[in-house]
Amino acid sequence: METQTLSDVAQTATEQMSLWDLVWSSDTITKVVMIGLIAVSVWSWAIIMEKFATLRQVRSLSKKFEEAFWSGGSLDRLFEAIGNRPRDPMSSMFVAAMREWKRNTLMKGKTDRSIRGVSLQQRIEKAMMVSMDKELDGLDTHLGFLATTGSVAPLIGLFGTVWGIINSFNAIAATQSNSLSAMAPGIAEALFTTAFGLIAAIPAVVAYNAITTAIDRYAKKLENFMAEFTTILSREIDETTLKADMAGE
Repeated sequence: METQTLSDVAQTATEQMSLWDLVWSSDTITKVVMIGLIAVSVWSWAIIMEKFATLRQVRSLSKKFEEAFWSGGSLDRLFEAIGNRPRDPMSSMFVAAMREWKRNTLMKGKTDRSIRGVSLQQRIEKAMMVSMDKELDGLDTHLGFLATTGSVAPLIGLFGTVWGIINSFNAIAATQSNSLSAMAPGIAEALFTTAFGLIAAIPAVVAYNAITTAIDRYAKKLENFMAEFTTILSREIDETTLKADMAGE
């Protein structure tokens, strides 16, 4: 009879301390911490998925542009085909460079032509650099949130942990008992807030490192394209200047 009574008590205590009940029986501060960490985690995952999708699309579009650029076709035709609607950072840099090229008008004097050629090349490089920085800034958007989440979320979870332990001690003092039923709610609060903090922080840190590495790799690719394209335009400027000089003679 006594064994059955103890079993019934244990079963009742277990039912009363279910996972859901322990979470929602926590105090207001703990609930705010947990809900805040859940919201941060959801927003982090939204950023992560958006960034990976954007990078995948950007790499695909850049690959198609490179195939068209190195196909040997006319750059003027490629510029006209893209128009004012570049779809990726590499084509945006190309459009910015071609616009500067189109604005250029060689002067008649020999010395002026030389100066004009150097100035044109500098303007093209500057235009491509500005376009690249602008596009990369767009890719970097919201990454600061992931970095902040990765560093701050564990601390917020730790705050919830400390708060839950304090509640456990308060429950022991209030009930004058160190039984599991008295300590369980506070311990549950401590464990849940710790878990939510890690759930929010770990994916944010991993994704931040992966995304920034991918962006740095893509930025290097853009720099290589800028160097190659400015070299091509530099040869064009030299040939145009030479032809103008020979015609002047």
